[in-house]
Amino acid sequence: MQVRIALVGDYNPRVIAHQAIPLALQLAGTQNLSFDWKHTSTLGPLDGYHGVWCVPASPYENEAAAIEAIRWARESKVPFLGTCGGFQHAVLEFARNVLGLTSADHAETATTEDCLVISRLSCSLVEVEEPVLALPGSRLAALYGPGENYFGYHCNFGFNPAFESAFDAAGMQVAARGDNGEVRAMELTSHPFFIGTLFQPERLALQNRNSPLVDAFVQAATSFRDTKT
Repeated sequence: MQVRIALVGDYNPRVIAHQAIPLALQLAGTQNLSFDWKHTSTLGPLDGYHGVWCVPASPYENEAAAIEAIRWARESKVPFLGTCGGFQHAVLEFARNVLGLTSADHAETATTEDCLVISRLSCSLVEVEEPVLALPGSRLAALYGPGENYFGYHCNFGFNPAFESAFDAAGMQVAARGDNGEVRAMELTSHPFFIGTLFQPERLALQNRNSPLVDAFVQAATSFRDTKT
């Protein structure tokens, strides 16, 4: 049986991350791997997939569909990776469906500022590369080691630190920070593999380099597939 990955998001061949993602999956080296781009405007049930990657380039045409896909992966224990906009929407899903913050919103699309769990960054990270430090004990630290690593970004919005303690208490913990302490990645400790990053680790594939995080995601999806066969 093939390892099937659902790429949730609105594919655009001009988006750098969308160019990189297929290459990153191919470099992961797993045989019998397939992936499908799942546009949010036509997104249906994801039964039969062994991994869900919510991809960059939001806002999505159907935000609710993307959030429902993330919820399905979280509740079904299906390996999940969210990068850039995918990370932001994983934060939204958790805030609304786990923390009970039904009005949780994203500053890019919100009509009010009542509960912005995703807020505008103090400095734009559009086509910026910055150092990231994975926190000790996190899955990212196990993948990338204790030192700083540099990653590329394409975003203006990130996690609102005012909500960090609530997320942490519910099991969604900070996995990496930027050089000024800003949240750059989070992971769900109760899930076999549920990681979101504001940065885009897939970009390494454009240099023909493996991404340890993408490789680990594919390995988790393979293990999940094996439990179903």
